[in-house]
Amino acid sequence: MKTQGRCTFYSTINRGGVAARIALILVLSACFLAPTSRADNADRAKALSKKVMCMCGGCNDTAGTCNHTGGAFSGPCDTAKAMQKEVADRVARGDSDDLILQSFVQEYGPTVLPEPPKKGFTWLVWVMPILAPLIALYLIWEVVRRWRRQTLAPPVGPPVSPELLDRARREVERESDE
Repeated sequence: MKTQGRCTFYSTINRGGVAARIALILVLSACFLAPTSRADNADRAKALSKKVMCMCGGCNDTAGTCNHTGGAFSGPCDTAKAMQKEVADRVARGDSDDLILQSFVQEYGPTVLPEPPKKGFTWLVWVMPILAPLIALYLIWEVVRRWRRQTLAPPVGPPVSPELLDRARREVERESDE
């Protein structure tokens, strides 16, 4: 009976020890493997606030870089501070970057984004600075090539009869003799 009691006692301890170990591992992994920390959230919020324009109307800066200088007021305006706070609150809630940016677009319109999205019709904004000079160079090349072809080609006109050529030669000889 004593042996059985000891085995039961040790198995109870081992079961409790295994459960305690598992609980400890879960707590430690939750601490170390947390998706984001407060510092990460602050950095993410700061980066996101630089992806939305300050809508105060007095500057052309992003909410993260808004800085009104001079006069009695210097620093970010109240609109930029409110936008930064909203971004920080949404980041703390765990909203995705796209969801946060999309909510600003719904509230203020597409002008809230400092750079247009690279999809739909606005992809032309990204392509045209490269495409327009290439098209212009091609057109210039074609125009120059056609001009050169015209100057190098023999003149095109109606054929001249041999009698007219002889007559012109005689007139030139007569004029040169005089």
